[in-house]
Amino acid sequence: MVAVLYPGTFDPITNGHEEIVRRAAGLFDKVVVGVAESTSKRPLFTLAERLEFAGAVLKDYPNVEVMPYDGLTVEFARKQNLRGIVRGLRSVTDFEYERQLAGMNYKLNADIETVYLTPDEANTFVSSTLIRDIAANRGDCSAFVHPVVLQALAERFRA
Repeated sequence: MVAVLYPGTFDPITNGHEEIVRRAAGLFDKVVVGVAESTSKRPLFTLAERLEFAGAVLKDYPNVEVMPYDGLTVEFARKQNLRGIVRGLRSVTDFEYERQLAGMNYKLNADIETVYLTPDEANTFVSSTLIRDIAANRGDCSAFVHPVVLQALAERFRA
């Protein structure tokens, strides 16, 4: 069985994230969506909320499990006996950062491979940061997030 980790803060989880999970779930026996605590990033939503949203968005994928984690991603993957880390690549800019991250993870644990998936063109510009900015300015995020997330964003930024 090949099990992999798709890590991130998912603040909030977007349709782009869901696409990467869907595609990874078709390639691997098990996908663990690791929701990082990431207090240093000062997330908009709590870890509990982000776990709830990810669970709701990904509930229809039987081989996907949502789990919280803190600390080094590669260490979490090792502790969960995962063989790889899945990362999404939207642009060349993403590639430079992801290449450095994959190189460091390999140095920390050469048994865990990094696999990149590129999103459909419709999701190449979607990021959690942009979604938060749009929502904060009362813009329409409905094309970019699940209804559960859309509702939470509306409540968070309600005047």
